Amino acid sequence: MAGSSHGHTPAAWTGVTIAFIGFCVSGAFMVMAQPAGFWAGMVVVAIGGVVGWVMSAMGMGQPKDAHDSFQAALAESQSAHAKG
Repeated sequence: MAGSSHGHTPAAWTGVTIAFIGFCVSGAFMVMAQPAGFWAGMVVVAIGGVVGWVMSAMGMGQPKDAHDSFQAALAESQSAHAKG
């Protein structure tokens, strides 16, 4: 995944950070036996996904063709290595 820059975008970092904060809030309220706080944290987790998706749609995510160019470069590298 690191070779394809998977997740190395502002949209991914922002969405995951917000979701992580929501997960921590949910976990804390679950331990304190407070269902309302737990569900509030779960809403924050969902908001993180929506924010990441919106930012990706705004062009701050991975380009749609990034996977294709990575696969082509990988195939070229593997064929050169096999010949070598």
